[in-house]
Amino acid sequence: MATVRKKRPQEQDEQIVEKGDIFFFYRPRVEHEEADGLEDIQRFFMVLKPEGAPFRVAVLGRKRLPDPDRHERIWGFVDHLAKRGDEVEADLKEQHYTTKTRGERTLPPARPAGEGVYALVQRGRNLYLTYELELPEKPGEVQQELNIEQQGGYILAIRNPEKPAPPQAGLPERDEADYPTSLQREFRGRRFASEDPHLLDYEGAEFVLIGARSDPERTYGVEIEAEHETADKADIFRKLKLSRREHPVEPLFEGEWR
Repeated sequence: MATVRKKRPQEQDEQIVEKGDIFFFYRPRVEHEEADGLEDIQRFFMVLKPEGAPFRVAVLGRKRLPDPDRHERIWGFVDHLAKRGDEVEADLKEQHYTTKTRGERTLPPARPAGEGVYALVQRGRNLYLTYELELPEKPGEVQQELNIEQQGGYILAIRNPEKPAPPQAGLPERDEADYPTSLQREFRGRRFASEDPHLLDYEGAEFVLIGARSDPERTYGVEIEAEHETADKADIFRKLKLSRREHPVEPLFEGEWR
């Protein structure tokens, strides 16, 4: 795994609170064998694997990352916590379901679109998600349209399920995170919290990503040493147990839509 560390002496109000692997996937729409752009995407996934903790399979709205130049806000939620990589693979493989009007429907398998290393950095009252890609070596058309840059930085705020969600945002109440009292106190009556990343360790945890920086190493003083990955040793296959036979890998290695 790549290395994440501070580039300068630790500051009192700035620290790395979590680090690990990050993966990006997109799933084409129902009954679409391939995707050629955002209009053909059903869902966009961001998978975080903190060191020594379960995988967080998160779904992002607008089916892409926020635009850092416009400080865009995009909502997301933790759809599944997985202890093992093969559980993540089960979430992302081809799925079948039946409807009364159209019979059996098929959701194509998700396509890997990025692999890298990330860090959560606490800076003052804000929590920042920063990452650097290891794959693809050079972002292509897929990464450009999904806003997956070589490096990225975002403000990460976690929503309080006991406060009303903004209009046209938020999960149904039955699907929201059910925090124990000890963690619910972290919100201190606020709509969002940014102090404890363990708030993300619950299915239904909702958050907002705000585009902040495309140069996180310089901005936050965090040095992310991404490794040179190849198809033979990529973590997306070793740790997620992703099946190369089922998931087209051209988006990951060549940046091409599939």
